[in-house]
This record gives sequence, C-alpha cells and structure tokens, in this order.
Amino acid sequence: MTKTIVDLDARSRILDRESLVARVAEEKRKGATVVLANGCFDVLHAGHVRYLNGARQVGDFLVVAVNSDRQVALLKGPGRPIMPERERAEIVASLSAVDLVTIFDEPTVKELLLAVRPAIHAKGTDYSEETVPERDVVRSYGGRVAIVGDQKGHSTSELIEKLWKGRNP
Repeated sequence: MTKTIVDLDARSRILDRESLVARVAEEKRKGATVVLANGCFDVLHAGHVRYLNGARQVGDFLVVAVNSDRQVALLKGPGRPIMPERERAEIVASLSAVDLVTIFDEPTVKELLLAVRPAIHAKGTDYSEETVPERDVVRSYGGRVAIVGDQKGHSTSELIEKLWKGRNP
C-alpha cells in the first residue's frame, strides 16, 4: 500500500468499529487478504514489532485491535496500563506494517472477529493454533489462525519490573 501525506498521520488510521468494518470490506473487494492481530501494546517493545511484522507477512492488509484501558487493567492488574489507549493505538498505527487500528473494550476479540471476518487471525508465539481462544470463531466463518513473530522472549510486565528494580534497588 502506498502511503499518501494524509496517511502518514497515524491518528487518521485509528477507526471506530463501524468505520473499520466499512474500510475492511472495501479492502476485501479489492482482493486483499485481511489479517487481524490484537494485544495490549502497553509499552511497545521488540517482541510487539516482530509480532506485527510477522502478522503483516501473512496477508496484505493488517488491522490491529488494541485492548481498551479498562480491559488492560482487568487483564494486567493494578497500575496498568502505563499508557492510555489512544496513545497506545497511535504508536501501533505509526508502524509501517500496520494499516488500521481499532480499540476494543470486550474481554476477547470474538465480537470484532465476527464483525471484521479477517481471512487470518494472527497470534503470537505464546500460543499454538490449538490454544488460541478465538480459534473456533475464526474457523466458523472460514478464516484461519496463524502463529507469527519471534519466540516469546519479551514482556511488558518484565520490562516494567526491571525498570522498577533499577530505580529501587
């Protein structure tokens, strides 16, 4: 996809669900293989970048779903997220591998998968195809799951812990 000057503004690539569904339908009509990846992306690190680059490599058009602040707090516990959802979404949207970003507030991406119906649901290497929680949803509409990225060797939680210990020996 060739980026225009307007496309260089990452915030313009963060869409609400309704706009996202319409845009994805347009890309599908053009013949694009749509991939959906998701995560908290609380403090972006190399593992995130490798995951998203891997997700892009299995298709033509990458949509990234970022967990809402409320869901990150429920998933990760007190003190999280570190960065607010709009900033996390903007950082993810600024990556060259990413075409569109949306923020979702459900506990899983099940509803988003059913709305977007990507050809491929990309998950990181901390999963296998059989352990992806949404695998049956993806298969129900004819999609497939792809495990992408490098071996899990990066963690925002571990990074935060290292930073905290560095400040408080």
